[in-house]
Amino acid sequence: MIPFETTAEALRACRLCRDAPLYGAPLPQEPKPIVQGSSSARLCIASQAPGNRAHRSGIPFMDPSGVRLRSWLGLGEADFYDASRLAIVPMGACFPGLDAKGGDKPPRRECAERWRDALFAGLPAVELILVIGQYSQAWHLGRVEGGLTAMVRNWRAILDEPRRPRVLPLPHPSWRNNGWLKANPWFEAELLPVLKQEVSRVMRHQDRTTVPSSE
Repeated sequence: MIPFETTAEALRACRLCRDAPLYGAPLPQEPKPIVQGSSSARLCIASQAPGNRAHRSGIPFMDPSGVRLRSWLGLGEADFYDASRLAIVPMGACFPGLDAKGGDKPPRRECAERWRDALFAGLPAVELILVIGQYSQAWHLGRVEGGLTAMVRNWRAILDEPRRPRVLPLPHPSWRNNGWLKANPWFEAELLPVLKQEVSRVMRHQDRTTVPSSE
């Protein structure tokens, strides 16, 4: 197994979507691949792609979406950015640029095809993957009729499936989804309490060790 850290280092040097794009025009700005994690991480956020603010800072979710996501998870910045415990693996590691309406373009397809399997192969300790947004959900869970809403609404069955690691689908925490959150109050009322509980359990889980007797 190639360690996550080794693959992540190679990914950060990748310039495929700028220098040899397989799908569409080259990336419109200098690539800055952003990924977080280590082979010891137990929680993974499978996200979409960094936004413009994250691109500028080089730090994943260093923007209002990140503030909301950390609130959903019940985590402060120290725990959220602890790469030894929490991995962040986007579908596209670079900011994909803006579309004509000022929104983020979809994640670059080249990135997931080239790097995703190798990154996840380097995360043997992961117990829970939080799958954020439609592109990530399609990769990990396939597509379903009804799209993201149907996928997230089925969260209990997905979480309870006998697989390892366990998977929990989430909408993107962007302000652009405020209307979705308002239209689906069950998300905050039913899913978020379980999400916080699961995240707390995984993040504080420690390998069992034998404690020497004091007698």
